[in-house]
Amino acid sequence: MERISVTCRLDQDDVVFLDKLAELTERDRSFLIKKAVSEFIAQQKWQVEEVGRTLADVEAGKVLTEKEFDADMKKW
Repeated sequence: MERISVTCRLDQDDVVFLDKLAELTERDRSFLIKKAVSEFIAQQKWQVEEVGRTLADVEAGKVLTEKEFDADMKKW
């Protein structure tokens, strides 16, 4: 996969912490930033996919009535 450089501006305190964390973990700042962005993207993809599946269920009529929902909640 092709890699593309991206630039962003961060608060100075965040960069100082990243550098400290990089030193403690024997990684570099770039590694930590890539890891954070990758984890954020994975979480957002999951969320978007779940919303899509839920909307598809609603459109297909796969929803609980209010009574069914209340009965399920009482189980908890």
